[in-house]
Amino acid sequence: MSLKFQIADILVGGLLAGIGTFVLGEVVAPYLAIALGTFFAAMFYFSRNPWGSPNGDEYNDAIDDFYDRYLP
Repeated sequence: MSLKFQIADILVGGLLAGIGTFVLGEVVAPYLAIALGTFFAAMFYFSRNPWGSPNGDEYNDAIDDFYDRYLP
């Protein structure tokens, strides 16, 4: 995995954390929204197996193909 893919993964993880925290912050306590947003970001970034699906290799290949298509 190249450096640009890793940076893109960090940015996607940050977006997941921010969006998750913002959306959940309207429904649950702020500390819980932050914890859940962080959990979603960590789950994506550290596993690259979104949402624990057994099709992780297919998702990772699709993410890498997307990065190849849109990153210089």
